[in-house]
Amino acid sequence: MNRRDALARVAILMGGAVIGGDYFLTSCSSPSEKEKKGTAKETKQEKSFLSQDQVAYLNEVGETILPTTATPGAKAADVGSFMAVMVRDCYKPEDQQIFLKGLNELEQASKKKNGKGFLESDAAQRTALLTALDAEQKNYAKTKTLEAPNHYFRMIKELTMLGYFTSEIGSTKALRYLPVPGKYEGCVPYKKGDRAWATT
Repeated sequence: MNRRDALARVAILMGGAVIGGDYFLTSCSSPSEKEKKGTAKETKQEKSFLSQDQVAYLNEVGETILPTTATPGAKAADVGSFMAVMVRDCYKPEDQQIFLKGLNELEQASKKKNGKGFLESDAAQRTALLTALDAEQKNYAKTKTLEAPNHYFRMIKELTMLGYFTSEIGSTKALRYLPVPGKYEGCVPYKKGDRAWATT
């Protein structure tokens, strides 16, 4: 199973609840060859939806959400690059703008809370900030209408989780992976602390 198939299955399991889930089900909306035949400027903009600095920034945010412990964290899985592709290919234009604007909002929130930018903050400050932003997006989701814009931090958190657990590192180091699954067993013994399966 390739990564795109895994994402489609996640979208099915979650009933399309993931932002962009409807696009995951149709293998996302990567530009066709015809659409790619634009100007050189358009092609360059498409390839550089996020700058390398923004990708590195998102890797640090992802590492705060899923830090390295006994297993590699989100940064090792390069979730920043995953986010760049998924937002470009699988998000609607309005959600793309919310995501881009959200990077600035996250940085401003860090300066307001910690007196310095996210990258300059220590691990405890980063965690406290993202915990507050997570609580904010959860409260927002409770009263959000269908027409209301999505919350940028929910996008970042969802993409971090998706990017990590569908990556080779996440599925083989954080989860248990069996390359060629055998028969289906609906109920297997479980001991506290056992890792979940990446394959069934």
